[in-house]
Amino acid sequence: MALTQIDHVSGDEEMQECIDSCFECVQACEWCADECADEGEEMAECLRLCRDVADLAEMHARFMARNSGYSSDLAGITADACEECADECEQHDHEHCQVCADVLRDCAATCRNMASA
Repeated sequence: MALTQIDHVSGDEEMQECIDSCFECVQACEWCADECADEGEEMAECLRLCRDVADLAEMHARFMARNSGYSSDLAGITADACEECADECEQHDHEHCQVCADVLRDCAATCRNMASA
């Protein structure tokens, strides 16, 4: 079965956009966290937040894919975490932090849409 045949996802463009955004967020946050690990102690908070968000975004995408009743609650938590992490990333001049912050802002917006749905 192709993923496009999953009724609750294929019929909902907002959900599919959020799933895609969450997986992009996971990639950006894991990259940023890995780069922050090499930057020193001053990047510890950025690293921690990126790893938290990567885990939350991945879990939220999985909950949406399984049509979980907890998905909208998790969407709000994920959006909050994305925004906090983006705020932290934006404080640093590193390219990985700036790219991550942009991805985080997009993910927060799609998650907010899902939280209000």
